[in-house]
Amino acid sequence: MKSRGRELALALVRDLRDLRPPTGDEELAGFETDALSGFVLARASAGLADSTIRNDTNHLELIRDWFGQPLWEMRPADADTYFGKVLRNAKPSTRTGRAAALTVFFRYLELRHKVELHNITGLVVECPLDEMNRPRTSADPQLRIPPTEAEVEELFAGWRDELATCRKFGPAARNYAVARLASDVGLRINEARMLDLDDVRWELGRFGKLNVRHGKGSRRRGPKARLVPLINGADRNLRWFIEDVWGHFDVDHTRLGAQLFPSERKARNGSATRATADVFRRSLAEAADRHLPGWPERLTPHVLRHYCASQLYLTGMSLFAIQELLGHAWTGTTARYIHVHATHVEDAWVRGQQRASDRWKGLL
Repeated sequence: MKSRGRELALALVRDLRDLRPPTGDEELAGFETDALSGFVLARASAGLADSTIRNDTNHLELIRDWFGQPLWEMRPADADTYFGKVLRNAKPSTRTGRAAALTVFFRYLELRHKVELHNITGLVVECPLDEMNRPRTSADPQLRIPPTEAEVEELFAGWRDELATCRKFGPAARNYAVARLASDVGLRINEARMLDLDDVRWELGRFGKLNVRHGKGSRRRGPKARLVPLINGADRNLRWFIEDVWGHFDVDHTRLGAQLFPSERKARNGSATRATADVFRRSLAEAADRHLPGWPERLTPHVLRHYCASQLYLTGMSLFAIQELLGHAWTGTTARYIHVHATHVEDAWVRGQQRASDRWKGLL
């Protein structure tokens, strides 16, 4: 009887892999749209920056346009053709970025829609990138040698003089202040734009600190928060901005979540919006074009981050302290940010030779 009962119970279990009736093109297109929308919402739920999500969806749309079919139908041979021929001569960052976006999208499909996709299409979701065809993520990083200290001072001096006569003082001064944070404490542009007024904590440490809630996490794992001390003159720059500039924007300072670097544009409900990263990048490029003509289209916020690391190292800050300031997971990453000008390395070598010579005195 027990055996008979088990057989009856098993007969009632529905196999989730049973196929549905053939799905129409319209229903399949709707499911594809819903899957992509769900992917965007899931990544937003994980706390990724809007720019990161937008980059991933742009990558996916480009792959989809080339493939001409839903991405879940992509197989390793298709990925071989796309990355081996279509993107053969693309920049390493483009290849790895597109591969990363495709990989995380398939991971989402496997976690959320694996059974449903099999029911609809009969396909088993499997990422078309594997150990054989995955674009190398260890491509040599681009060497970003920053300007000298004199060049950066020349840039900011010229930019600062412009503020007195510019047409829109508030936005211009805001863009200047964000660029200074990049050069003073190595803040990323997206980290700066996501700061709220309440994230400035003057009571912490000797100079005050920034509560960077949207720090870049490693391997797209979501934000990695950290406290950034306002050293290197960043406290003076930020006090000036808050006391003399912030009031030019129509933002209620008593409102929870009031942006530190707001946009002059308003949302539909009349509330302030955040300035975009593109605004900050474009303003820095334009300022460099006017005041640092030797750096056309080469001075980016990330180059200023390299400049910050290099200058702090030259003034004696340890590599581990710079790593903590920049929010790097590995010291090796920070070491790639250090670029020494003049004779720093040569002087260290001469001092080492002198010490070796002194040890031999009296022995020969």
